[in-house]
Amino acid sequence: MSADQLTVPPADAARRLLGSVVWSGPVGVRIVEVEAYGGNPAGPWPDPASHSGRGPTTRNAVMFGPAGVLYVYLSYGTHFCVNVTSGPDGVASAVLLRSGEVVAGLDTARARRPTARRDHDLARGPGNFGSAMGITLADYGTELFDRSAHVHLALHEPIAPERIASGPRVGVSLAADVAWRFWLPESPAVSVYRRSPRAPRPTA
Repeated sequence: MSADQLTVPPADAARRLLGSVVWSGPVGVRIVEVEAYGGNPAGPWPDPASHSGRGPTTRNAVMFGPAGVLYVYLSYGTHFCVNVTSGPDGVASAVLLRSGEVVAGLDTARARRPTARRDHDLARGPGNFGSAMGITLADYGTELFDRSAHVHLALHEPIAPERIASGPRVGVSLAADVAWRFWLPESPAVSVYRRSPRAPRPTA
């Protein structure tokens, strides 16, 4: 498996990641929900909802690099959100890992998420995903296809299109109706859709 499989448009990379497993030390999480994000207006996938929508900064720099790199950011000052860069080197895009099922290291994940009521809640939602895996800003820029790295990615065989659902992204106020959220409906770990109150009314 290599980053070449993610050197594709954002939505394709997002669907490709479903069913794959992210490892962080002893904890493995199977990805069941993702969101794709494009880049700045000069690129092929302009996306005003993306962190790279206004161009490169120190924070989003890895989004403009090669595919298969870990992009971590702090959300609302409390949660670390986990993303995988995609697309060709020099073109910004990434995939937010929204939810997953813990498939290894369950005791460690439970210790990190003591308030989770059920095991399928451990990595349900992007903040919980990062918490269950113990990922922080120190992991920013990790090359995920380096199997010796503390955080690494094991791609699964592609999921059949008929098993994947899609819809608008959660909580974004710009490009709110772009259907770049993808999930596996059979998983109880998929999060609940919530539209941003700042987003315009849904289009017909």
